[in-house]
Amino acid sequence: MATLAGTERESATEGERRAAEWIAQHLRDRGCAARVEEESAHGGYWWPVALANMIAAASGLAVLRRRDRVARWLGAGASALAAAALWDDLGHGERWFRRALFPHRPTWNVVAETGDPQASRTVALVAHHDAAHSGLVFHPALGRIGPKLFPRLHERADRTFPVLYLVWLGPVLGGLGALLARRRLVGFGVWLSLGATAAMVDIARRPVVPGANDNLSAVGVVLALAERLRAEPVSDLRVLLISTGSEESFSEGMQGFGRRHFADLDRTRTEFICLECVGGSNLLVVEGEGMLRMRDYPRAMRDALARAADAAGVSVGRGLRTVAATDAIIALRAGYQVATLASIEDTGLPLNYHWPTDEPEALHWETIEQAIDTCESFLRMRAAQAAGDADGSGE
Repeated sequence: MATLAGTERESATEGERRAAEWIAQHLRDRGCAARVEEESAHGGYWWPVALANMIAAASGLAVLRRRDRVARWLGAGASALAAAALWDDLGHGERWFRRALFPHRPTWNVVAETGDPQASRTVALVAHHDAAHSGLVFHPALGRIGPKLFPRLHERADRTFPVLYLVWLGPVLGGLGALLARRRLVGFGVWLSLGATAAMVDIARRPVVPGANDNLSAVGVVLALAERLRAEPVSDLRVLLISTGSEESFSEGMQGFGRRHFADLDRTRTEFICLECVGGSNLLVVEGEGMLRMRDYPRAMRDALARAADAAGVSVGRGLRTVAATDAIIALRAGYQVATLASIEDTGLPLNYHWPTDEPEALHWETIEQAIDTCESFLRMRAAQAAGDADGSGE
């Protein structure tokens, strides 16, 4: 892990490719049939988000300068276009805005297979090996404000503040203000859009973090599972071990995996477990995710993952949702049974999230071991269930 943490692994770059090759070779050394698959990605989210907000800000300023109906309608239309582009991009949709306006380059996924290749049931475990840019919006002090000022509200909340609404509301409010001829609303939308643009420019300028917790901790889990399954194989269950590239550019690598593989993965017999930031203090089964629209994972999958943890003697938290997004959202939107295993701190945020301190020395290794035990337990429970189904003794 120290080797990868010392390699700059920005999405869709040569460093990301080297990391993918390193992981694939270590999976092969553990008996897996592993390959590196090249996909296409823009490799960032800041410029698409910034451009959409700049369009909204410019249209809002035009509406404020010209008070005629034509300017208002044109401004409303431009803001609506920007809001629609952001809803699609932040919602992990078709990405039509960035595909039309931004260049793309190669990104690399690692796909390995172990278990029983002839089995009819498949479980895929997904990590990612690229690392994020930092930015002032990720400063650890910001995550402590809510718990300190509103401790009771923080204890009751099932998610953190949905900060990405702030990069979408500018175009929405600006367009609405233009339609209703409400200059103050237009002005507020302009200020929100300019603020979002400034935040994205700041992220673009920042260096790439080491990414030990996000998400080399999960890569470590994948490699450990490969070793355990080589030592004690499972039958009646096909296991895919996946590490994606360009997750930090809003799961572009996982979208590429879906384009390549979803047609061959039966939705009724394939399950996905996403591993995200499992090197923190408190392991938990995440209930759902969504930057703008919250999508819960199937309850049966959440409960099954929690039961697997219990069977392994691991205590996991429940009841929390993330307003960020993981690779799980791609499989979830495609109709698969999905769950996510992650870890958080008392702030409700991952350890050292997108911050330069996200180094191997800060990881909670006991939590990573718990994640390994939980995933192994889930795989063996599913293998036993598949064997029972095959001989007619299953439920």
